[in-house]
Amino acid sequence: MAQKLKFGNGTWATKKGSTLSYNDEGGNFKPLPFTTTRNSIATRVNKEGLIEVVGNNIPRIDYTDSADGVLLLENSATNLLTYSEEFSNAAWSKQDVTISSNSAISPDGSLNSDLLQETSANSIHYCREVLTVTSGVEFTVSFFAKKKDYDYIQYSRTADGSSYANFNIANGTIGNNSGADILNHQIEDYGNGWYRCIANITTSSTSSGFGITLLQSDVTSRYESYLGDDSRGTYIYGAQVEQGSYPTSYIPTSGSTVTRAADTASGAGNSEVFNSTEGVLNCEISALSDDLTNRMIVLTDGTTANSLQLAYIPLSNKIAYYVKVGNVNSAVLEYQYSDITFNTKISVTWKLNEFKFYVNGFKVMEDLSGAIYPANTLDELSFKRTDGFPFYGKTKEVGVYDTALTDEELEYMTSYRSLNELVTELNLNEL
Repeated sequence: MAQKLKFGNGTWATKKGSTLSYNDEGGNFKPLPFTTTRNSIATRVNKEGLIEVVGNNIPRIDYTDSADGVLLLENSATNLLTYSEEFSNAAWSKQDVTISSNSAISPDGSLNSDLLQETSANSIHYCREVLTVTSGVEFTVSFFAKKKDYDYIQYSRTADGSSYANFNIANGTIGNNSGADILNHQIEDYGNGWYRCIANITTSSTSSGFGITLLQSDVTSRYESYLGDDSRGTYIYGAQVEQGSYPTSYIPTSGSTVTRAADTASGAGNSEVFNSTEGVLNCEISALSDDLTNRMIVLTDGTTANSLQLAYIPLSNKIAYYVKVGNVNSAVLEYQYSDITFNTKISVTWKLNEFKFYVNGFKVMEDLSGAIYPANTLDELSFKRTDGFPFYGKTKEVGVYDTALTDEELEYMTSYRSLNELVTELNLNEL
């Protein structure tokens, strides 16, 4: 048994247009690179925990929620806010607040976050940017905030509704929310006291005001009117409004909207690396969202007719394993998972009349009949099928073995090694 292709697992090597996978049989390292593309800049969280801009076609190894790093592949997204960091700009209207620029170290490690500071007026205190959007479409709004004086801050819908969502930036929890257009809200810890505050909304008109509102408490209304103190406020940074059901990586803007292009990674391996007649594809992955789309990692001969597909499919929280031989389905195994956005260890096997599907240490399905590929058929591993369905998600590890492995080996390979690892990786509450 040999692992013929290795990728990730804390070992990363990237350059423009390429991410390295490898084979190290006999102590000789053989590079098996993925071709990677993204026709724009993008951001990632680096090893130091800071948001970092990377150039066109440079793969992103992201450390937001893993000390080992993950390959981050995302769909295209556009930040509709024109000044994501310059809250002093006139694009942001102010209601009894002032902006003190460059007041604190931001999540990117620079002195470029602003202080949203209340005036002494007995009033509400907020800043906002008004956007023209498509009515009835789902959007995700987000911004970074850090406590200076108050525990809470609010996203407020200021142009066409009375919706709001509160965030506790002292302890990283969500507060009250209300409004038919607020679908949900969440908060993410970015370290050094910074939190990303996120709300999913469905717009009710073509005009939408994105507001950041100062709060003294977890109010049950949009806005809070109080007598201000011009020495008090909250640090803010990195505002974003994007179409879609979940937040993507931060997209900086300065004067216009900015689009981050989609990522792709494909083409690792060759016919000498993969055993077409039997083997194992082992992955540790998570989806960005349960968005009911096909997202695939595929072993193939360059066609869909001969392809081994591990996929998130258009059924809620469902993972599928498909083996197509000569354009005929040889095995179809579909598993209902609890939450595909959790980090998940998966192994799938192929062999004549033997196809197995393991998830987090358990054999969840098997099919003991079906044809397999002729020798030297499979020659490429890609994060997409040849006709589309790119994988958007986080990949911690991918490996390909040249034999089907035993049940004991598969169980061990997909199991968690400690309770702490299980709790952390599956985002569970500690016991």
